[in-house]
Amino acid sequence: MLRDLAEAEWTRRAGLAALTQALGAENIRWVGGAVRDGLLGVGVHDVDCATTLLPDEVIAACARAGIRTAPTGIEHGTITAILKDGPVEVTTLRRDVATDGRRATIAFATDWHEDAARRDFTINALYAHPETLEIADFFGGREDLAAGRVRFIGDAAARIAEDHLRILRYYRFQTRFGAAVDSEAEDACAALAHTLKGLSRERIAAELLALLALAEPHATLARMRARGVLPVILPEACAPQVAALGQLVAAEGAQDFAPDPVRRLAALLPPSPEVAETVAARLRLSKAQRARLVGAAERIAGDAANPEALAYRLTPPVAIDRLLLAGADATVLKHWRVPVFPLKGGAIVARGVTAGPDVARLLRVIEGRWVAEGFPGEDRVNQMLAEELGTSAFRFD
Repeated sequence: MLRDLAEAEWTRRAGLAALTQALGAENIRWVGGAVRDGLLGVGVHDVDCATTLLPDEVIAACARAGIRTAPTGIEHGTITAILKDGPVEVTTLRRDVATDGRRATIAFATDWHEDAARRDFTINALYAHPETLEIADFFGGREDLAAGRVRFIGDAAARIAEDHLRILRYYRFQTRFGAAVDSEAEDACAALAHTLKGLSRERIAAELLALLALAEPHATLARMRARGVLPVILPEACAPQVAALGQLVAAEGAQDFAPDPVRRLAALLPPSPEVAETVAARLRLSKAQRARLVGAAERIAGDAANPEALAYRLTPPVAIDRLLLAGADATVLKHWRVPVFPLKGGAIVARGVTAGPDVARLLRVIEGRWVAEGFPGEDRVNQMLAEELGTSAFRFD
């Protein structure tokens, strides 16, 4: 059952009241995710606003009210109002003039229905009056939201042809909100899956990682593979890898680890650093994401033998990735902090060893022993140093 939108915390933000006064209540409507999630009782961070005013009029009206603005997407009619309780994107009503599957040429409009008709899903085309919170629903979005149904506005294939990324957005929204699969949408996504090849790798990566970050994406990824969508964007994800994703999701849940999209992407790939490098480059992942993906791909059979040693060598996030991917217990690392090796080169030089390669070699040997013994304190490390200096391998007479 849907909530009364008046119960949503975000509707009582002082900044929104100030923006309403500045632009005029009849000229604006709250729209999109904030309205949808407010009806579901889900927490809302960002609020979007649709308006009949042109961008220059929005800027001028906000200036008169002392509200700062930024032209964050002015070419598409979007001005960001900078409010104390969070920025709000204010976008002039639009209609599509032409589309090529990647970008749209738009014209400004004055009709709310026309603006709603160019949006992707019925549940994203809900407009709320800023004062009464009365909802304008042109395409049955509230009914779909209550039923857990993600449905394209109008003909699914036509909407995908306007923007091919809507294929991946459909799967993400269906995973998050859908109680049942919409056959028309699934058929259209399958038939037009090849069009994803024309999109930028960054857009694909962003949608794929957003999908993988959801609580239970495994069934969706399995369906995407079966319908020929996943092979277009991630051909490395064959059946065993999709099954591995399901096992990882179960392990995360059993050990109370938050969903991690990069870890889950690693599950979809064979355990090969070369493959991980290739995929990271293809998806234009960040350096940190690439390091995580490659580190997870290098997993070996003995990873679970000493989790702390693994974490010391690789960093805790990568060690947790490898343990969870192996189905091993990673909980010992949940609050573990990397200890500092208590021996410095100067202490070795003070014992009569000449600075240089021998000092570096001794540090490596003792650090290895320190890790293997579970990171003992400084007294034990000094004892190790004495022991090594007494061996034939480290006599420096």
